[in-house]
Amino acid sequence: MQNAMLQKEINDKIQEANSFADHIPGVTIIHNSIDGSVVWMSKKGLKELNISLEDISKLSSAEYYGKYFNADDANDYTPKILGLLERNNDNECISFFQQVRINGMEDWTWHMSSTKIFLRDKKRKPILLITVSFPIDPDHIMTQKAAKLLDENNFLKENINKFAKLTKREVQVLKYLAQGITAAVCGEELFISYQTVETHRKNIKKKLGAKSFHDLHTYAKSFDLI
Repeated sequence: MQNAMLQKEINDKIQEANSFADHIPGVTIIHNSIDGSVVWMSKKGLKELNISLEDISKLSSAEYYGKYFNADDANDYTPKILGLLERNNDNECISFFQQVRINGMEDWTWHMSSTKIFLRDKKRKPILLITVSFPIDPDHIMTQKAAKLLDENNFLKENINKFAKLTKREVQVLKYLAQGITAAVCGEELFISYQTVETHRKNIKKKLGAKSFHDLHTYAKSFDLI
């Protein structure tokens, strides 16, 4: 009886979403908050992915995201979604960028997505999540910024262990060198000799695997030194 009542509530929420989805200039998706699978998707979304509601609802969460979404993005928004579920606030909504593969195309299409809890059970445990996703013009500055943020995020993940090997003094030297400040001036600012700065420079390049000023600048910028 309890399961039947919950299923009715789920069906009612799907009908609620269906009543307004066609009026939104984006895609509406309802996810099972327990396993992440798709419970329902608006017609616009199904058309873009070239799949039926019956078939998409059969996909596991891993299959769905693996087929249509860039896995690199998931490292950014998955913790946000888990945090949303954990906090379980009534009016909280999270937003994030996603790269989606539409109609079997090889290229990714950037979307801005917003998600909130859509249904809870009698014990206030989240049951459904609703997401509205809007495509972003590939020439829009937001698309460029999203791509830049993703690249920086990937660089951080790939190089955090290298950066962590730097000593506090090496980090200070890196900050100066990455701004084009000479070793002599750097030494004066840090009250160390020119030779010591040069030694730090060699050690920094070795630890980071950096071969040029551009590499040093990229590390300094990515790790918020400049």
